[in-house]
Amino acid sequence: MRWLRHLCAPSARRLFPEAALQRIAEAIAASEARHHGQVCFAVEERLSLRQLAAGVDARAAAQAAFAQLRVWDTAGNSGVLLYLLLADHRIEIVADRGYAARVGPERWQAVCDGIQQALSAGAAEAAVLGGIAALSDIVAEHFPRERGAPGDGNELPDRPVLL
Repeated sequence: MRWLRHLCAPSARRLFPEAALQRIAEAIAASEARHHGQVCFAVEERLSLRQLAAGVDARAAAQAAFAQLRVWDTAGNSGVLLYLLLADHRIEIVADRGYAARVGPERWQAVCDGIQQALSAGAAEAAVLGGIAALSDIVAEHFPRERGAPGDGNELPDRPVLL
């Protein structure tokens, strides 16, 4: 029945109207003023029937988006993707290799759990804003703002991506 969920997936534009997307972009920009990481937020309503037939799960879709959006391509290896797959009600965080030895999966999962709780309460924008704040805390801990450090600048667009 997964394919049915994907055929009837909720609209990303309905959950995140233009004003919400702008506020999320502003939150990302403000968060990046605290650290030299790069935060990217992407929403995908559904996977294609071909992806579903191939058994693509939310994690694999998030990793594909991470590559497609070039979140991996930052000078400090400090990119982080917050990814929502609406049809599967899944939140994934994909972090660049700069975090591998610094941040355990339980910290990323705690952020996902917080977002999921707010989404379950029907507060999509608040859920994402809270997730960005939590991610920013983690990034600032490991990649604090330093003038002239690799990645000292905005390397990725702050605007959320609707895939």
